[in-house]
Amino acid sequence: MCRLCRLPVVLRVLFLCVHNSARSQMAEGMLRAWAGDRYDAQSAGSAATEVRPLAIRAMEEIGIDISGQRSKTVQTFDGQHFDFAVAVCNDAKEACPYFPADKHFNWSFDDPAAASGSEEDRLAVFRRVRDEIAERVRATFVNAPRT
Repeated sequence: MCRLCRLPVVLRVLFLCVHNSARSQMAEGMLRAWAGDRYDAQSAGSAATEVRPLAIRAMEEIGIDISGQRSKTVQTFDGQHFDFAVAVCNDAKEACPYFPADKHFNWSFDDPAAASGSEEDRLAVFRRVRDEIAERVRATFVNAPRT
């Protein structure tokens, strides 16, 4: 709560991944759905591509619709302030983009878009990564005490 204006303070969070197509999109959707009154969640990548259909499907399974989200580059947010920048890339395999923010987190998740096999096999990877991201989003933002 802002002491002067008595309005709730909304913190800005930018989730970052190379293609902004799955992991960062899922994290953005989760934070908006679970704590959108406290956080302005966004996502971006080095290159804009598409929101992966299997990411949309995996999120629908937990009641979150990300079908209206779009892939964006970090340049979309040039000059904007963020309280948190969260890289969700697997650093051993790829380089996440950097964005200046007050606080940085590096969460390393497998890239579900790199999964192979049948559609059901690939969807299983999207589900696993979704659940891992959900655990981090809840612990770091949703269930975190307000300061």
